[in-house]
Amino acid sequence: MDDRVNQTDRPPVADDGAAAGGSTGMKSEDDFAKLYEESIEVPEEGQIIHGVVIKVLKEYVAVDINRKSEGMLPLSELPPEEIAALSPGKRIDIMVERYDPEQGFVLLSRSKVLKIRVWDDLQKAFDDGTTVPGSIVAKVKGGFTVDIGVKAFLPGSQVDIRPVRDNEAVVGITGNFRILKFSRKKANVVVSRRAAMEEERDSQRKGILERIKEGDTVDARVKNITDYGVFMDLGGLDGLMHITDMSYGKVTHPSDVCKVGDQLSVKVIRFDREKGRISLGLKQMKMDPWLDIENRYAAGGRCRGRVTNITKYGAFIELEEGVEGLLHVSEMSWSKKLRDPSDVLKPGDAAEVVILRVEKEHKKISLGLKQLLANPWDDLRAKHPEGSTVEGAVKNITDFGVFVDVGCEIDGLVHVSDISWNQRVKHPSEMFRKGDRVQARVLKIDPDAQKFSLSIKHLTLDPWTGIETRFKKGDAVSGKATRVADFGVFVELADGVEGLVHISELSREKVDSPGSIFKAGDEVGAVVLSVDRANKKISLSIRAYQDDVERRSMETYMAAENLTVLGEALRAKLKINSE
Repeated sequence: MDDRVNQTDRPPVADDGAAAGGSTGMKSEDDFAKLYEESIEVPEEGQIIHGVVIKVLKEYVAVDINRKSEGMLPLSELPPEEIAALSPGKRIDIMVERYDPEQGFVLLSRSKVLKIRVWDDLQKAFDDGTTVPGSIVAKVKGGFTVDIGVKAFLPGSQVDIRPVRDNEAVVGITGNFRILKFSRKKANVVVSRRAAMEEERDSQRKGILERIKEGDTVDARVKNITDYGVFMDLGGLDGLMHITDMSYGKVTHPSDVCKVGDQLSVKVIRFDREKGRISLGLKQMKMDPWLDIENRYAAGGRCRGRVTNITKYGAFIELEEGVEGLLHVSEMSWSKKLRDPSDVLKPGDAAEVVILRVEKEHKKISLGLKQLLANPWDDLRAKHPEGSTVEGAVKNITDFGVFVDVGCEIDGLVHVSDISWNQRVKHPSEMFRKGDRVQARVLKIDPDAQKFSLSIKHLTLDPWTGIETRFKKGDAVSGKATRVADFGVFVELADGVEGLVHISELSREKVDSPGSIFKAGDEVGAVVLSVDRANKKISLSIRAYQDDVERRSMETYMAAENLTVLGEALRAKLKINSE
């Protein structure tokens, strides 16, 4: 060993007598002898002693241990932070490893002193019920190994408050741990991170409950996301942010707004102090866009938006976050009766629309698309006013009528009832084919109902015009039976004019079935009972007609009988006169 380390670099030893003080300040010969014996005595292995740093060498630290020989402490025995703080004169506690007679120094250990102190600290933490810092270093069977100064076992159930799904992600986590079991003799320590977390959470929870109130703005971390909302950690206390409180706009799923781990500033909107339940809101951090909606959206104004949803009755368009309007299918086109709004718009499309109506109290905005286009109904009215005659091709045939293309964007409809005055049409296909050219009279143009009504029969005079003068009550008429029904017989009196003989007016006798007496095509004589011009109905009676025929026959007969009697009387008188 370098003599300079043992002698020159060794700090001078103070005079114990002077240090201790005494009445005379002098030591006896016995005291000096005792000190000398102690100075040459080799300390016992395993003994913890106090030393003073003499010098820091390349691999060792020379330590004055108040013995004849210095102590040598390997630098590898020291933590980095202690090495950095070493300097001559610094006091340090070390353990005696062994004496090396060949080298003439005592080998020292610092790590064993630190380990003893760790066990002392762990014992105290276990006895006091306090936590200790540590780090999860490895996965083992049934749990994990934790470094808390010594190796401790962390059961899998004690890792976290919530079940751990990814065990690999746990390794490397640092934090505080509660000692559950402790045996210094067996070097057996069992710890719980969960217990420490629950204790910390309860402490934080108590503090939050004491200071938080409704209306506060708080910072919270997203812990868990569900279909109906987000659970957030306020720092020991959980709060729920419902999906309806995330945005003034439509949120399909909470994960569209945030993700686990996000730190958000939110508003405390409800707080049940007794149950410890907190409702949080993100949208409440902004002003409700409907409060001043009238300042941004006025009827007649134009705006742009994004299609968010398509339904059978229209499209919902988001004008801004939290403001959505409905574009009804009837407001998409002037002329086309759209069956599916998706024929015009798709979700995600950008659309320019016109504001039709704003209902602030109900948070509704009605939108229009066709208002941005020229109104074809105005052009139709200008070209083909009501009462005019049009000509066009049959474009489509349906059960209820015929659609005619008259050269405008809007097709006209000839209803089946407006095809003929006198011909009963069961289906328009009986009379028309696609492409047939037809003429018709414009009956009505109704933009609101989107109806362009035409009539073919109105090109000719209504046969019921002046019907009251042509057929009067009591008139005897004749015609041909056109239809026989269960309730009576229809009789054609003129072109396009039919009358009905009810079953009760068919005969003086009771009739069970009109078909047993009449069939279509039979000539029928009847008397007019009533004429209803408004409903185009004429009531007839065959029974009355028969009564009338009999009455007239009787009158004719009686007139003939009277003439016969009168003739006989005249002849008799003439005979007498001649004689």
